[in-house]
Amino acid sequence: MRILLTVHQFFPQYASGTEVLTYSVAKELIARGHDVRILTGYPAADELLEVHRFDEYDFDGIAVYRFHHSYTPMAGQNSLIELSYDNKLAASYFRQILKSFKPEIVHFFHLNRLGTGLIECAVEARIPAFMTPTDFWAICNSSQLVLCDGQVCKGPSAYSGNCVKHLAQQTQSGLVAKVAEWIPVSWVDAIAHLTQLGALPAYPQREEIKAVSSRIHINVARLNQLNKIVAPNQFMTGLLIRYGVSADRIIESAYGINVGLEKLPRLAPRQPIRIGFIGTLAKHKGCHILIDAFKELPPDLATLKIFGNPADFPDYSMELKRLAGCDRNIEFCGVFPNSKISAVLEDLDVLVVPSLWYENTPLVVYSAQAAKCVVVASNFPGISEVICNDENGLLFSPGNRIELAKQLLRLVEEPGLFNRLSCRARKPKSTANYVNELLAVWGET
Repeated sequence: MRILLTVHQFFPQYASGTEVLTYSVAKELIARGHDVRILTGYPAADELLEVHRFDEYDFDGIAVYRFHHSYTPMAGQNSLIELSYDNKLAASYFRQILKSFKPEIVHFFHLNRLGTGLIECAVEARIPAFMTPTDFWAICNSSQLVLCDGQVCKGPSAYSGNCVKHLAQQTQSGLVAKVAEWIPVSWVDAIAHLTQLGALPAYPQREEIKAVSSRIHINVARLNQLNKIVAPNQFMTGLLIRYGVSADRIIESAYGINVGLEKLPRLAPRQPIRIGFIGTLAKHKGCHILIDAFKELPPDLATLKIFGNPADFPDYSMELKRLAGCDRNIEFCGVFPNSKISAVLEDLDVLVVPSLWYENTPLVVYSAQAAKCVVVASNFPGISEVICNDENGLLFSPGNRIELAKQLLRLVEEPGLFNRLSCRARKPKSTANYVNELLAVWGET
C-alpha cells in the first residue's frame, strides 16, 4: 500500500515527540512492505523564491518531500497568520505529490506550516485521509493553549478575540500591547466578528485579525472532512468535540513506542538519587521549575541531568544555566539519538516532566514507564491519564516547585515508595501494535 504521512518538521534537524512518532510509524510500515513517504514543513528564509520552496531528500531509507515555509507573502497570500494554517502554495505542492505518488492513504500527524487545506486536497482526490493530533495546533494558533503570562488557556473564545489579544501582546509593543492586555475579550470578539463580516472600514492589521478569527472555523470544518481522527487521549477528544468536531469521526488510541526488552522493577534509588529531564528546552516545558525544585532539596541528596538542545531556544537555555549557577550536581547533557533513550533512562532513577501546558501525553512518559523509571510529572489531563498519583508515579501542581521538591524527597525518605511505583509502571503500547490499530482504522474505509 502507498501511504503518505505529513508532519510540520522532521529529522535530521528536528527530533521531538511528533517527529519521533511519525518516523517510528513510517519505519514500521516500511518493514511490513508498504511504500511510505513523508511530507514535512521546514522553517526557511523569507527571501526564497517560490519555485525553490520545494525539495526532496532521504532520511534513513524514508523518502521525504519538503516544503520550505516562511512568514512572508507567497502565492498571492499576504496574511502571515493565514500562511501557517491555510497555505495555498503548500496545497499546490501537495496536489502534485498526490498526482505523482498516488497514495492510497494519507495520514496527517501535524499540519503546521502546511495548512489544513491539505485535507481538502485529499478529499478532492478521493483519497482516504486521517489525522493524529499530537498537540493542540488545530484549535490553538500557538499549539500549547498557554497565555502570555504563562497561565493555561481554555481555548479560543466565540470569535477568537482572546487569540487576537494574545497575538497582539506577543507581536506588538508600547501602547498597542498595553491596550491589548487590558481590553475585554468580548470587545475584541465583537471587532473580530464585524471584521469577518466586512462591516468595518480598513484599519491596520485587519487581514491578520480576520485570519485569526476565521482560523478555528476553517480548521474544524476541514477536520470534519477526515475519515477518522485518532485522538491520543480523552482530553484531546473532549477539546475537539467542544469546538465542533463530530464525535463520530474520533477514535481514541494512545501512541506507541519502541519498547525494547522488558525491564525489571527498580528496588531503590541510587545514592545520590539520579533525577533527569528529557525534552525541548522551552519555557512551556517547565525545566526552570525543576531546577528551582532541585535547589530546595538537601545538599548532595541528588544529581540532575538535563537533556535538550540549547540551540532551540537559546535565551531560555541561558536562563536555565544562570539558574543552575555553579551547582556541580546539575549537568546539561545536550541531545541524544532517540535509539539511545532506553540507555539514558537506565542511568536515571527519576524522570521529571514539569510541563506548564496541558501536554498531549509526551512519548518520554511512555518510555520511562517501559524502563521502570519513576515518573514525577505535572498534574495535567494528558499526563494524568497515564500517570496516576501514588500508583505508578507521582504528580504535582503545575509550576509548584515546593510541591515538586516534596514529591522528590518522598522517593528518598518514604520506605518502599520508589520500588512500589517502579513495580506498578504500566507497559506501554508498542509501535507495532499502534500501527496495527492504524491499519485497522484505515481498513474501515
